Amino acid sequence: MAEPHVLVVGAGIAGLAVGLALARRGIACEILEQAAALEDLGAGVQISPNGFCVLAALGLGDALARSGTRAEAVCLIDGLRGGAPLARLDLTASPYWLIHRADLVDLLAQAARDAGVVIRLGQRVTGVTTGVTTGAPTRLALADGTSRTAALVIGADGLHSRAHAALNGPVTAEFTHHVAWRATLPMVPGGRAEARVFMGPGRHLVSYPVRGGTLRNIVAVAERESWTAEGWSHSADPAELRRAFASFCPKVRHWLDQVDATMIWGLHARPVAQHWHGPGLALLGDAAHPTLPFLAQGANMALEDAWVLASVIAGGQPMATYQQARRARTRRIVAAAAANGGAYHLSGLGRPLAHLALRLVNATAPGLMLRRYTWVYHHDVTRDFP
Repeated sequence: MAEPHVLVVGAGIAGLAVGLALARRGIACEILEQAAALEDLGAGVQISPNGFCVLAALGLGDALARSGTRAEAVCLIDGLRGGAPLARLDLTASPYWLIHRADLVDLLAQAARDAGVVIRLGQRVTGVTTGVTTGAPTRLALADGTSRTAALVIGADGLHSRAHAALNGPVTAEFTHHVAWRATLPMVPGGRAEARVFMGPGRHLVSYPVRGGTLRNIVAVAERESWTAEGWSHSADPAELRRAFASFCPKVRHWLDQVDATMIWGLHARPVAQHWHGPGLALLGDAAHPTLPFLAQGANMALEDAWVLASVIAGGQPMATYQQARRARTRRIVAAAAANGGAYHLSGLGRPLAHLALRLVNATAPGLMLRRYTWVYHHDVTRDFP
């Protein structure tokens, strides 16, 4: 079997997007995924305008419209005082979409396969060796004892990236003292297409519709002193989730009373990679810049990375161009997401003062809060890297 010019490790959003972006530019690639199937993992994903422009440029705008829900607003709500509204960020003028993660993976995978990308499942990479001293192709060792080589390997292998370790050495993850639960609930279609953030001291809960409004996506985050495991595949007792939010408003408690299965994971912080590329190797997505979920930009940053990296490869530009285009922006996103977590969890005197300020701004200058995120949402990598 002739080796492809490009091997991608990981068939998540980042890996599938970069594979499709390369195929659209006539570059053959193959994606290796350790799972035996592209499973229905995770729950909701928010695709903001900066991510949507990439999907549209990849020819998936209509597919997203069929699978997702266009958001009307992001609403900030006091989770304690009867669910009192604080501010509403109107998104009706922006292409902002809510979609189940599995649906997004499905549409990316189908488009990639249709474009000629080969996706091989059950291919767990156990080691990455670059030709930094020998000039040899990058080699991937696989769990079945075989190996693969390619002129370029792209590491889209997430938080525990072996590609990241090959370029940057081992990284110690720091527990942020936050844990998060994910769950989905049936809901009656026809409700408001809003992402609602219910805030309380030391915790918050986000809810929005997915799958045409037939499911309610819930992500609940609470502060905790200790945690050991990472990942989002740990089953949890729904009663623990209900206890954590027992002081919240009746609406939230009603939703959580319906939860019969949930997953939990500890949120850990890692630095943005110092080195995004080396001889025959490049990183993107969480492998390069893991971010906390408090700005809903993980998937969007992966899409941006994929477009820029494919453009740089197809254009024969130095790989340093990719890192220069992406590193400063992703560091700013990571910092902003971490800051949002603190703002959601305010307690003491600062909490009512901050909520009063939100109400005043919402009443007197309702567009001001959304304009704070212009630098996030109006960034168009498809314009900068055609």
